[in-house]
Amino acid sequence: MINDVSRVRDSFVPKTPLRLSLLTLLVASALAHAASTDQPTLTVNADASASGDSSSSQQDSQDYAVKSTRAGTKLNLVPRDVPQSISVITEQRLKDQNLQNIGDALANTTGVTLSQIDSDRQNFFARGFYINNFQFDGIPATQSNVWDFGDSSLDSAFFNSIEVVRGSTGLMSGSGNPSATVNMLRKHADSREFKGNVSASYGTWDNQRYVADLQAPLTESGNVRGRLIAGYQDQDSWMDRYHKRDKFFNGMIDADLTDSTQLSVGYIYQESHTNDPSWGGMPIWYSNGTRVNYSRHFNAAPDWTFSDKEIKQVYATLTQNFANGWQARVNGTYTENVFNTLLMYGYGNPDQETGEGVVGYGGWNKGTRKVAAFDAYASGPFELFGRQHELMFGANYSRQHSRFFNSSPTETLDLGDFNNWNGNVAYPEWSDWSLYSDDTIRQKSVYTAARFSLLDPLHLIAGARYTQYSTNGTTANVSKNDLTPYAGLIYDINDTWSAYASYTSIFQPQTERNTSGQYLDPIRGKTYETGLKSDWFNGRLTTSFSVFRTEEQNLGQSLSNTYVNGSTEVAYRQTKGVVSRGAEFEVNGALTDNWQMTFGAARYVAEERDGTAVEPDKPRTTLKLFTRYQPSALPDLTLGGGINWQSKIWADDAGGPNGLNYVEQGSYALVNLFGRYQVTKQLSAQVNLNNLFDKTYYSYLDSYSVYGAPRNVSVSLSYDF
Repeated sequence: MINDVSRVRDSFVPKTPLRLSLLTLLVASALAHAASTDQPTLTVNADASASGDSSSSQQDSQDYAVKSTRAGTKLNLVPRDVPQSISVITEQRLKDQNLQNIGDALANTTGVTLSQIDSDRQNFFARGFYINNFQFDGIPATQSNVWDFGDSSLDSAFFNSIEVVRGSTGLMSGSGNPSATVNMLRKHADSREFKGNVSASYGTWDNQRYVADLQAPLTESGNVRGRLIAGYQDQDSWMDRYHKRDKFFNGMIDADLTDSTQLSVGYIYQESHTNDPSWGGMPIWYSNGTRVNYSRHFNAAPDWTFSDKEIKQVYATLTQNFANGWQARVNGTYTENVFNTLLMYGYGNPDQETGEGVVGYGGWNKGTRKVAAFDAYASGPFELFGRQHELMFGANYSRQHSRFFNSSPTETLDLGDFNNWNGNVAYPEWSDWSLYSDDTIRQKSVYTAARFSLLDPLHLIAGARYTQYSTNGTTANVSKNDLTPYAGLIYDINDTWSAYASYTSIFQPQTERNTSGQYLDPIRGKTYETGLKSDWFNGRLTTSFSVFRTEEQNLGQSLSNTYVNGSTEVAYRQTKGVVSRGAEFEVNGALTDNWQMTFGAARYVAEERDGTAVEPDKPRTTLKLFTRYQPSALPDLTLGGGINWQSKIWADDAGGPNGLNYVEQGSYALVNLFGRYQVTKQLSAQVNLNNLFDKTYYSYLDSYSVYGAPRNVSVSLSYDF
């Protein structure tokens, strides 16, 4: 009988062939070869997972897969028991691919699309919808696509792994879009002896990075432990004149108060300063309708622009384990983000010969976002009708206060010959500071979920979250309550394969009003998903295949020349919304003891009810592969690489002259390589080469364009002690 709390599976050769695709056939043959060798039996501890728990065996492993997770439901489950599409990027994969921040990690995650809207701002999408739900150890923190607080630039050195749950995730997050939730799991001080790592890297565009990660017991018994992570990065860019500096720090203490009670407290600080950051990109059209073809080095920013960001975060976690298998956890965090940006956007279509016709619109913006959040939940087994089940229940509270000021140039800037632009334009006079917005968002939630063992091979996960949401301030005064249900059915075909079907939901309040002055109803997101999942070698390798349909309703749309109660406020109406449907496939983990691989494929079509394409500037199909191999004959050598491919993108509102509004970019692939050599037991050297064939491509293409990174290389040294 399969254990209902955590599965323990031995490796075996499957008796039935895989029929999903040619790739799965190749994977199956590798599995069969690996399974013919002696494999040790691995046991999953009740909370040894990539879910923010300390003393996890997974943290020290070299695998790309995790054994268990609380993603999606907060129940401690193996990934194949979660009836949603989940991707986890482990610390080892962050290291192999040299993914230095959250944005780098998401850009290499199955089903997630990066939109690099200028030099510093990144937006991410899944299944055609903007991702605005980010979490730290399960505590929700909403991101805005209007103001850049540097959320995606948080350094990856802070985190043990990154979980991405795609689809509607209301049970986890309350409000948000039906795209995905990103959960960042912090590292812990889990070593009872002194140990550490220092690393240094140097790469293209004078990119220098230095990181130290030190751990030590603070008491003789080791029941109190400390950890310090500190780093500095200094870099230029392929864009002219751009320069950025980052400083980051994370200090934490983990204490075993008793044999069953653990306390973790920590502090994160990161600051960045950028000279000459771009705001937007470069024009697409000349005034005569010819496509602009500026160099990838082109930077539309004047030489007096800058962007400063600061992130401070205090957090604490108290965990209590009980003898009956139950666990209670209380999480608290306080985060303060500050930004100060002086930017300019070049607008217009330059003359092909003279370069005249582009004007500069500047913006000096300052803002502060303060978030206090608290989350408490308990989970564990219970018996009913002679069978063992699992239950989770909890409560969450968050308060987010945002305050923004802006100033503008007192006159429009004439940028002269934009074809020969070098950033030299007179520093303008600026208007007095004005309050742009001052708003407070509160969310209070209670939630629960249970995993019922209906039959030995059949399980039902059912749950719901009740949320009280309010926003008060200069933007709007809205109060909404919502119940977001969750249901999933999992059927174990055998010890390796499971089939599942799920219904998940989410809601997003709106601050727009209709002609009578009433606020629009919240956006509703519903996701229907079914698929197959498997795990091999006791969870060291996982595969998943899903088919989904997401419906988004009540999206606000502005009404032309129509206002709220005769005022100057533009009125909106509720639309029938958007339907996104598609499929995703992922294989992730150890094909053999020496071979790790992650491969993800995603395809979706997102349209309004009338058939109009939604977000056509995002690729409908993406393939992401990365792998590493350690030859048995050369155990100190590790080689690997990958390919990221995406389909054609286009824009229907490209802002061209004479009605030229359609622009497109064909499909392309980026090839990346890496190698590492273990010089001594402590010292290793690593090389990462990205965009091997120096492909020229756009990372943003709509009313303007932004180039993606050309070929670049970095060399790293890492020393363990």
